[in-house]
Amino acid sequence: MLQAGAEIDSSETLTERQQAVLDAALRLLVEEGDSLTMTAVARRASCSKETLYKWFGDRDGLLTATVQWQASKVRVAPVDRKGLDIASLTASLERFASDWLKVISSDTSIALNRVAVGHAGSGKDDLGAIVLQNGRFALARRLKPVLEAGREAGLLDFADAETAFRTFFGLVARDVQMRLLLGDRLELTEATIGGDAARATQQFLALHGANNRPLRPQSRMISGQVDLKSESGSKSKR
Repeated sequence: MLQAGAEIDSSETLTERQQAVLDAALRLLVEEGDSLTMTAVARRASCSKETLYKWFGDRDGLLTATVQWQASKVRVAPVDRKGLDIASLTASLERFASDWLKVISSDTSIALNRVAVGHAGSGKDDLGAIVLQNGRFALARRLKPVLEAGREAGLLDFADAETAFRTFFGLVARDVQMRLLLGDRLELTEATIGGDAARATQQFLALHGANNRPLRPQSRMISGQVDLKSESGSKSKR
């Protein structure tokens, strides 16, 4: 069966012990930010540095795995391309939106993104690029096949999948992530997140739903000027 959105994420390839180590690294990022070291992670996770180097390589490898582990919590429900309908498409989009809002509002993601922004362009390490490639760009790679499947099924109408993804991403995020990064204490409850996810999905479908395309005015040239006439007709001149 052909499915969209079935990209394998790190949660399917990591052992429970490795996941626990990455959770420890995330907690340290919240507590210590820039000062995260392999030694500190090994101590917090009760494992040896040699084990960390064996599993993840160097510090950048550990940071990459940590970002991938965090991003894997944003799930994209696979859809059957042959049997896709508006209900299953809506459910997949709402699940993505809900998971993403939960992840970006967590203390670990806020801390991780603050460190990444602080390092961007500083030459300290490539954490900014790591977060982009394994966070936002990875999420796009997961969701675009679902959007394209919706277009193939005649449910969505858009010219470019990247542009459509950015539109949906913007409707979900709004100003939430920026406010959180700047210290605003937003209270995102399960009910709030669920409502925001459903609202963003409906707004996206209103923009890109194949049955919601706006009427385009017809045009014709009269004496060198464009005369616009709506499809519903216009009153004739007397």
